[in-house]
Amino acid sequence: QVQLVESGGGLAQPGGSLRLSCAASRSIFSIYTMGWYRQAPGKQRELVADISTDGSTNYGDSVKGRFTISRDNAKNTVYLQMNSLKVEDTAVYYCKARRVGLAYWGQGTQVTVSS
Repeated sequence: QVQLVESGGGLAQPGGSLRLSCAASRSIFSIYTMGWYRQAPGKQRELVADISTDGSTNYGDSVKGRFTISRDNAKNTVYLQMNSLKVEDTAVYYCKARRVGLAYWGQGTQVTVSS
């Protein structure tokens, strides 16, 4: 079992920044791909960014150039730095750990972008 706990959500103004954190209950980054997903009201959950075991990253088209995913192996924590936030970034953001045949989700953290 893996527990994932997100933090760092909140209210930001358009053009502002937030940093989300996802703390894993144990050291898993060498065997799990870590990702951030989001779900806005009435929409499907979508990939925001992920980082593979080898450190390679992948981003959704809508956040490329604005968001950055990173990880701190010593702290078992994955981060999502969100810059140049837009109103349409408003959603619940979820952390996910996945490998073949297994996936774990965090409880989600709300991000609201509004003036």
